[in-house]
Amino acid sequence: MEERWITFFSEGSRIVGNLFTPSEARADDKRPGIVLCHGFTGVRELILRDYAQCFAAAGYIALIFDYRGFGDSEGAKWRLIPLEQVDDIRNAITWLTEQSEVDASRVGLWGTSFGGAHVPYVAGIDARVKTVVAQVGFDTGERFLLSARSEAEQAELHQQLNEDRRQRVLAGQGSYIDPFERALSNPTASGFLGKALQSYPHMRCLLSWQTWEKTLEYRPLDVVDKISPRALLLLAAEYDTICPIAGYQELYECAGEPKELIAYPISHYEIYEGQWFEESSSQAIAWFDKYLK
Repeated sequence: MEERWITFFSEGSRIVGNLFTPSEARADDKRPGIVLCHGFTGVRELILRDYAQCFAAAGYIALIFDYRGFGDSEGAKWRLIPLEQVDDIRNAITWLTEQSEVDASRVGLWGTSFGGAHVPYVAGIDARVKTVVAQVGFDTGERFLLSARSEAEQAELHQQLNEDRRQRVLAGQGSYIDPFERALSNPTASGFLGKALQSYPHMRCLLSWQTWEKTLEYRPLDVVDKISPRALLLLAAEYDTICPIAGYQELYECAGEPKELIAYPISHYEIYEGQWFEESSSQAIAWFDKYLK
């Protein structure tokens, strides 16, 4: 396969990505394209490259990129607002459909974790998306942020958000939080994230409390019914404490046909390695072969 660095603009910021093309592709051979969408604070070198290479080996043109403010992309540093990342994904679709080797009528989305919530949302509002594969994501930001918190912790979070909103309005500046501090204390997250931060130290970041506020308001569940008659595949982890499987069960119930929900007997991060990487990438390719080719 061939790989090249690419750039495009999203709301004025230069976005950096990589395009993977099957080695046997000819200049006049228009192929279906897939935009891959990362998770919470993710950078494109982590995970996405592995899946993109699998998709390119299966005959697809695959695009990975860094959201605004992360990795090599421009934009306000570490600004993570869900609906702004949705715009980045839609602008990535626009760039991909402008490439001469891509069939603009056959564009799919693949997303994982936070991206596994983004891609159903994007497909629900953007009819250019022909099919979607989402894995270990969520249905609402409330479930993502509140399901693992006690009532006291939820009350504390809301209090902090109210105070930060007040500071942003009255003083022009809110506060920041290390998103990895809590995650690294979680046994199911610490191993994977610890290795990821060692390999990609630039992934370490500080996020504003506004990220949490806007995530609480984010609801892919409200638009998932608009994907049909285009196809939706959800790949869930039964023992996921980061994005509980109940979120994908809700998405599945609200989505129209064709749709499928597959649950693996694993936790959130196990899907990225070994047998479960092979399973999830193979399931995605089979879905794209059925609904995108």
